[in-house]
Amino acid sequence: MAAHPPRRLPLTVIGGFLGAGKTTLLQHWLRHAAGQRLAILVNDFGALNLDATLIGAQSGDTFALTNGCVCCQIGDDMGRALGQVLDRAQDFDAVVIEASGVSDPWRIAQMGRADPGLVLDGVIVVLDASCALTQAHDPLLADTLLRQVRAADQLLLNHADQASAADLQALAGWLHGAAPGVAQWQTTHGQVPLAVLSSAELADAPRWAARHAAPGPLVTGSPTQAATARHGTHTAGHVAPHAAPAHAQQFASWSCQPQRRFAVSALQAWLKAPPRGLLRLKGWVLSDQEPGQWLEVQFAGRQGSVRKCAAPADGAVLVAIGLAQHLPTLELNSFFGEP
Repeated sequence: MAAHPPRRLPLTVIGGFLGAGKTTLLQHWLRHAAGQRLAILVNDFGALNLDATLIGAQSGDTFALTNGCVCCQIGDDMGRALGQVLDRAQDFDAVVIEASGVSDPWRIAQMGRADPGLVLDGVIVVLDASCALTQAHDPLLADTLLRQVRAADQLLLNHADQASAADLQALAGWLHGAAPGVAQWQTTHGQVPLAVLSSAELADAPRWAARHAAPGPLVTGSPTQAATARHGTHTAGHVAPHAAPAHAQQFASWSCQPQRRFAVSALQAWLKAPPRGLLRLKGWVLSDQEPGQWLEVQFAGRQGSVRKCAAPADGAVLVAIGLAQHLPTLELNSFFGEP
């Protein structure tokens, strides 16, 4: 049997223009890491404004946090900072890089495609819903914003509570033209379930699936409005001004323990054109090509992969996440088998 590839750390890149809410999203992620050991690379510690109770120790350009995460200041050499993280790869479950407000996040994401110690988990681009459309039509800013949007696997329309319904609809329409097929989420304070942002939350798929019955609601832990789907744009954590917060869950999960074997080519073809409504998929299945050979299957945003791996402790299992009432359970069941 061929040796399985070495473990690779999933890399998430967070991009977006100045003031869009990238740092707020990182703060949300750190507060709710709940066991995820994250290595977060940032441009400026001062902007993070970390909760003092999270900081365990500081050494030079690194904060060791009490929740097992680490924040490293990039400075002028991102390659050096990333190299330091990869030297301690066994200590982390994932790497998150906050791109500067004027940079192209795709150039950073290329590291996840080129470095053998990393695998690109997705590019999240945050926009300020109250002014992004104005920025998109500013000759001095338009090119930067367009590059960021086109790099995205998911788009977070942050500060949605500060934008009118007409402005949100106009922005959604522009984004559908600029980045067709990319999921959009209206948010306030960057409040999005971590499982939507990162496969690190799904690292232990069997136990995750046990916590979230399939198909069923994915509990976000924070008040949200009922999901809406206007022009393909969905609401996450957005509460209209003066409205009492509702608690309807917006995301649904599905899980399956497939008993049959799969061809790599069939899995790759399915991942290239997954059914609409699928946000994330992760798990392990048996290959039909080699006895006892296991395959790790992942999908996030627009990125899909199939890789040989070691035998999982709990056998074959797959977990998927999508918007409530839009998760394509029929298509998932049809291809992978009834749960």
